[in-house]
Amino acid sequence: MTPTDARPSADGIPAAEDVLRAAAGWAWFPRGSEHVRDDLLLVRYPERFGGGVRGSQVSSTRSAAEVVERALERVEAWGETVFTFWTNPADEPDLEEELVGRGAEHVDTVTVFARPTTEGAVDVPPGVSVEVVRTVDQLREVDDINVPVWEQRPLDGDELRAEFAELTAALDAGTGFRVLGRIDGRAVSTGGCTIVDGFTRLWGAATLDGDRGRGAYRAVLAERLRESAARGAATALVKGRVATSAPILARAGFTRYGDERAYRLTR
Repeated sequence: MTPTDARPSADGIPAAEDVLRAAAGWAWFPRGSEHVRDDLLLVRYPERFGGGVRGSQVSSTRSAAEVVERALERVEAWGETVFTFWTNPADEPDLEEELVGRGAEHVDTVTVFARPTTEGAVDVPPGVSVEVVRTVDQLREVDDINVPVWEQRPLDGDELRAEFAELTAALDAGTGFRVLGRIDGRAVSTGGCTIVDGFTRLWGAATLDGDRGRGAYRAVLAERLRESAARGAATALVKGRVATSAPILARAGFTRYGDERAYRLTR
């Protein structure tokens, strides 16, 4: 897909096939992870993010049973006991029924949303400010939000420096950035973007529990749309949790393109 392909149609709404193709190709490889791609993509997460193996992006001529069995063999070979699989309408074959039949637990659902980056303002209440993360001190504030929200271990000194180097490289290349939202000057919310083929992938939005419902998430969203448009991304793509961000995204002008579900098997 080229940047031109990702642009909204004349009515301002991204083409469904473009959105679904972009959503299917979205995967995260945390620093320190391992991955293999065979019948599907398998990513072994580092302990800082809870360990285990995440699976997605199925493309195979094997049966669903064979694909799942081979995936579980790789999970075992890695010495892991938890396998989490994310469904997508583009999967071939579809593994959902096979996983449920093996006793997998449905643990999460996200809605795939998209909208043009430049059409429709997102309302931001007074007292909330937002900034692009450009310093180590700002990144440390980001970590102070992520740790309690995502229940992850804090970055140590080496990890913080490595994260900052990645952030700086993405900023310099125009391929990604993070923002930090504040209420009355206090850092309470954050979110990131990665720009790929004319889409800006909005990820990692987190707001401290005691500050939710005060507009910080909307401010972070609005700034990511503005900064992404300035970097040439025409369409924003996000996977919003049904129970949290999905209603806000719908009110902010995002169009729903379907759901992805997570199933977990513990061996």
